[in-house]
Formats: sequence, C-alpha cells, structure tokens
Amino acid sequence: MKEFITTILFLIAVIDPLGSVPVYLEATKHLDVKYKKRVAIRACIIAFFVLLFFIVIGQLILEGMNVTLDAFQISGGVILFLFALTMIFGSGKPESEKHLITDYKHVTIFPVAIPSIASPGAIMAVVLMTDNHIYTINQQIVTTLLVMFVITLTCILLLAANGVQKKIGEYGITVISKIMGLILASYAVQSILTGLKDFFS
Repeated sequence: MKEFITTILFLIAVIDPLGSVPVYLEATKHLDVKYKKRVAIRACIIAFFVLLFFIVIGQLILEGMNVTLDAFQISGGVILFLFALTMIFGSGKPESEKHLITDYKHVTIFPVAIPSIASPGAIMAVVLMTDNHIYTINQQIVTTLLVMFVITLTCILLLAANGVQKKIGEYGITVISKIMGLILASYAVQSILTGLKDFFS
C-alpha cells in the first residue's frame, strides 16, 4: 500500500494535473461548453496512450540504440531534475504552456495533451518506472493502471476546470506546481545517485 501511495504521489507530481487546468482553460476559452468537455476527455485519452506507448516500447528503443540502464537512469534523472527546476524557478507550467497556444481549433493534442499532460518529464518518468530489468510484468501493469488513475484524475479536474480555478486561483495552482517540482527534484536526484552507484559497483 505504501508503494502504491508513493507511486501515485510521484505520478501526480510529474504529470501535475492542477498545472494543466490554466492551460486547458486558456486553450478552450473560445469554445462552447460541449466542445470544452470533448477537448478535456480526448486530450487525456491521447496523453494516456502517448505514455502507454513509451511504457511498452520506450526501453526497447533505448536498448536498440545500445543505451545502458545506468546511462539512462543518470540521463533521465538529469532531465527530470532540469524539468523540476523549471517547475520550481521558472514562470510556472501554466504560463509557459499558455504561450504555446496558436490555434484554438486544434488544441486537443497540442498543448493540452502534449506537453501539458504527457510532458517530457512524464514520458521519461514512466519509462524509468517500468524498466524491464528492475520491475516484473505485474509491477509494470500496476504502474500503468496508476498512470491511468492519475490521467483520469486529471480529466476530472479539467472537466471541473472553471470551478477549480475559481476556488484555488492561478496563484494557488502555481504554488502547488512548485511543490510538485520539489518532489520531482528529489526523485530525480535519487535516480542519478542510483545510476552512479550501479555504474561504479
């Protein structure tokens, strides 16, 4: 149970459901209520399948390129750490991704699904969390289900986005995103240390 909670908290940190709310609201501000709901649902489905794709074959691609697990853990940790730094010290996920919106008619995939929900950090995280050399198939299935759970939570938040923003406010969402960044930074450092330890052992 403790591992489940830890994994869920980490996935919430890296996917950052609350941080996607302002992006979604900005991306759909000129759409009617019915289409806004469609965008939320479709974006979450697309984001899940993007993450699932990397869960299933992400490691195979890396191994095909002769990338060792140690190198991947270290590089993945560095990328996650840099991603976490942008969450902590940057202008914040919502503001940075709002600027990516150029076409309000085609916002489902970009930027709502990618990179707001299925971010580079999230993609790297799910590959690390489903490594075939470390985790069994059953453990990887559980992780995949937990990813689905967090994406579902994200979808629920997007569907209730107007109410969420009204109660918490963009400032509150930004603060929460920065806290998630701190959690993510800790995981990233641990990944780097593990990779270095295994490499030199």
